[in-house]
Amino acid sequence: MSQQELRLRALLDAILPHATFDGWSAKTVRLAAREAGLSPGDVALTCPRGEIDLLAYWSKTLDDVAAGEIAALDLGQMKIRDRVTSAVLSRLTALAPHEEAARRARARLLLPDAAKTGAELVWATSDMIWRAIGDTSTDGNFYSKRTILSAVYTATLASWLSEDDPEKVKARGFLDRRIADVMTFEKSKAQFHKMTGDLPDVAQMLGTLRYGKGPQI
Repeated sequence: MSQQELRLRALLDAILPHATFDGWSAKTVRLAAREAGLSPGDVALTCPRGEIDLLAYWSKTLDDVAAGEIAALDLGQMKIRDRVTSAVLSRLTALAPHEEAARRARARLLLPDAAKTGAELVWATSDMIWRAIGDTSTDGNFYSKRTILSAVYTATLASWLSEDDPEKVKARGFLDRRIADVMTFEKSKAQFHKMTGDLPDVAQMLGTLRYGKGPQI
């Protein structure tokens, strides 16, 4: 482990208890740095954006934990919807020791200065899930799968963190319904492409009419 990651790990371990009660802020970063024995200079080098960089690091560590859990599943015996559901649950349950800190993290990442990072972290989590369950797509499906799963994960995370029941019965039911909706959509989309596969590409035809058949010199 590099010195950079050792410092990040030390800061993360120190900030989580504070974030549970006081949220993610410059103040809690300073408290964590003091407890971790790191100077302001160390902190500036390790996480220039303060708590936002620590949140990004935490999300990455949770992705890694979930990826390990997913790898242990018998994916070959599971339907695709069960793979996705189990993988999402692996990522959500990784939050279990620090759910209140996760609630505070979600609130911090919704603020304007962190919203872009928050979206990037959700995308990274969705990408991890698809790769972990064996997705090898490289065409437009690569992006559509991750975009759809990002929406499902974001909505389920909100449900998961708002539920006090440790069994998360409502959140699990919510996830099942969202995955069912996605599977229905994907099935309908596949049927549509099958039925229209021999028809002309309307968008291409309109583009040809508007711009001509090819590049103009």
